[in-house]
Amino acid sequence: MLELVKSGGWLMAPIIVCSIAAMAIVAERLWSLQRERVVPEDLVVHVWQWASTDELTEERMQALREGSPLGRILASGLAGRDLDREIMKESIEEVGRHVVHDLERYLNALGTIAAITPLLGLLGTVIGMIDVFAVITAQGVGEPRVLAGGISEALITTAAGLTVAIPSLLFHRLLRGRVDELVVTMEQEALRMVGALQELRPDRFGAGGYR
Repeated sequence: MLELVKSGGWLMAPIIVCSIAAMAIVAERLWSLQRERVVPEDLVVHVWQWASTDELTEERMQALREGSPLGRILASGLAGRDLDREIMKESIEEVGRHVVHDLERYLNALGTIAAITPLLGLLGTVIGMIDVFAVITAQGVGEPRVLAGGISEALITTAAGLTVAIPSLLFHRLLRGRVDELVVTMEQEALRMVGALQELRPDRFGAGGYR
């Protein structure tokens, strides 16, 4: 394997660096984007129970903010639970944008790796072919083994680039889809909480009926 890497030339170094970075990003995102870590089960139910029994202490609010991305969104809504519904939703949406940005962390880097590694491989192949033709110019085509070996070495970088790019692209699409799914779920959970909190407001019945 080491000889194969050496045969690919100096462009194998950035390709290897890209492969290590891609593996680290995929491992970190797969861990961070687990559903139970982002959208804990029955969190809205617990929050509603705390709100309905007036047990929303500052300690619980802080734990809610730090416990999960969904908790961070719900905490922003709870902070404005005595305000109008639209103001509460605006607060949730503002924090939600930051949460989505955090969920998408490193995905652009992974997509960039998937895009540039084939180009690095192609560049290595082009450089290798230039060297092969330089040999042909200097020595002619009398040594097929030398030419075949040079072409083989030139193609190693392309193979290496594609080997890194293909799984990187697959995981980029997979993780992007997971983020989209989690965002939709968090939106639904946040709307559930807003509706539940509005039901708890003592002023929900006004002179003109239900508010």
